[in-house]
Amino acid sequence: MTSSTLYTVALSICSILLSIILAITLSSRQKKSVNITFSFVIICLIVCCLGQLASLLFAKKWNIEPVYFDYFVYIGTCFLPVAFLLFSIAFSKTRFKFKKKYLLLFILPIISLLVIWTNDLHRWFYVKYSVYTAGTTFGFYFYIHSVYSYLLLFIALVYLIRYTIKNAGFFSKQSLLILLGSLIPICINFVGLLGVPMTIYLTPISFTVSVLFFALAILKFKFLSLTPIALQAIVDRISDGYIVVDEDFYIIDFNKTFITLSNFHEEKLRNTNFFNKEAQQNISQKDLTVIKDLIIKSRKNPKTYSLQLKLLNIDKYFVVEITSIFSDNYLLGTLILFKDVTQHIHDLEQIQNNQNLLMQRERLASLGQLIGGIAHNLKTPIMSISGAAEGLTDLIKEYDTSIGDPEVTNADHHDIAKDMTDWVDKIKSYTEYMSDVITAVKGQAVTLSENDNITFDLDELVKRVDILMKHELKNALVHLNVKININKHTTLQGDITSLVQVINNMLSNSIQSYGGEPNKTIDLIIDKKEKNIVIAVKDYGPGLPKEVQDKLFKEMITTKGKNGTGLGLFMSYSTIRAHFNGNITFNTSSEGTTFYITIPMN
Repeated sequence: MTSSTLYTVALSICSILLSIILAITLSSRQKKSVNITFSFVIICLIVCCLGQLASLLFAKKWNIEPVYFDYFVYIGTCFLPVAFLLFSIAFSKTRFKFKKKYLLLFILPIISLLVIWTNDLHRWFYVKYSVYTAGTTFGFYFYIHSVYSYLLLFIALVYLIRYTIKNAGFFSKQSLLILLGSLIPICINFVGLLGVPMTIYLTPISFTVSVLFFALAILKFKFLSLTPIALQAIVDRISDGYIVVDEDFYIIDFNKTFITLSNFHEEKLRNTNFFNKEAQQNISQKDLTVIKDLIIKSRKNPKTYSLQLKLLNIDKYFVVEITSIFSDNYLLGTLILFKDVTQHIHDLEQIQNNQNLLMQRERLASLGQLIGGIAHNLKTPIMSISGAAEGLTDLIKEYDTSIGDPEVTNADHHDIAKDMTDWVDKIKSYTEYMSDVITAVKGQAVTLSENDNITFDLDELVKRVDILMKHELKNALVHLNVKININKHTTLQGDITSLVQVINNMLSNSIQSYGGEPNKTIDLIIDKKEKNIVIAVKDYGPGLPKEVQDKLFKEMITTKGKNGTGLGLFMSYSTIRAHFNGNITFNTSSEGTTFYITIPMN
């Protein structure tokens, strides 16, 4: 096989391979600048290969000088360095916009073409032409063209190698491929300039080899991917899933965690628009609109934006963080990070359910206490009314037997009437007391399992507390000393039932702090401090143990042993925080404990 045949086969193979690579590049759904400029490089090389192939096939057959085929070849040769430089810039900056200043790069290649096409008139490019470098004598302009071309190639090479090493490391497969692919044609052409015998057919072949290296990096090692292959093994193992979209919302990268966490299909993600049917099947249209708006917003104001969403087809909740990444004011892409918070959401729901259950149990316990208090509070007036009824019955019998008795004077009748009036007055006072008890406990009992926010004054609050705690205080022989240091008609807004329950719980704790000792005092003091109402419950017991103080409002803890649930203060604190936006604090020592309920005024 002759050398001419070998070159013909080699150039034919190069042309076919370049055409395939061009078709693959142009078929990409992402018409990014890096794809367009890479296609420009391939087109230049195809022109070179086809021109050289035509020279081999038809120069002798049609008796045409090879130099005239070379005139066609130089259409690709002159613009190849410019195309290579634009490709390297587009690759290194990711988002590349063609600017008017880049048109200056085309001036010298256009002049070179004009000089080549008119070479027969002035011999500035070729003094003597041959397909072998050793037999060619170059004119002065050839060296101008060569210096310019190699300068552009060198700059492009620096761009590519620098960016590749920065992004993936010097010894990565991407870096080695781009380094070898760039050096092969440059070295071969430089050796030719030094006078080493070679044919002009090697130039397009060497550049084709370079493009093959690039294509291998693109197709096999994802050279154009934003995330370096060296990092892919790491990002695939992080707990959060992510995707990266370009300026047109096309997905240019994602990790395996995202596929595992979500319901997306891997084969439908790569190089597809994030807002396509696949996304619409998994994310609601409302959430997709919010995500798109936040992506656009992050490009204008580079900070992290977040939202929470739930996937449509599976029970998954995510906190989505959106951040646009820039380099030298160029948008590299937008990172959409998916943090799986499903377990956290379920845990919160479980905590809420448990808290509701605890509150319900506490309310039921309070209801039992309330019913017991009502029974004891009503027992005394009922017994008194019963006694008054017996007294009235005796007076009625006495009055009935005295009718017609001459010994019964008018004064006796008046005495009997007075005794009856006294018993009736006592019955009225007992019934008024019972009415007050019923009125006080009615709202407490009816709304005990609800959150009833109403407007109430301090007088009503204290009245309810006094009525509901009277029996417990009386049995313990403990005196409640109430001091209202502000206007008793000062109003509060909230759930009076819950507040009464909290105060009663604190009074019960204070009673129990005395350990059954009689003749003790508890102070209930209501003051105003700045814009807050402060309700203080003060006892003079032994104080709280240190281990209890540290945990008092943080968990369910009791000092009552098996007789305590630990729910009281824990739930009291939660109630004041939730229903009144207030706070509970305390002071304790060996001389007693004071709890402070602080509630903001309306």
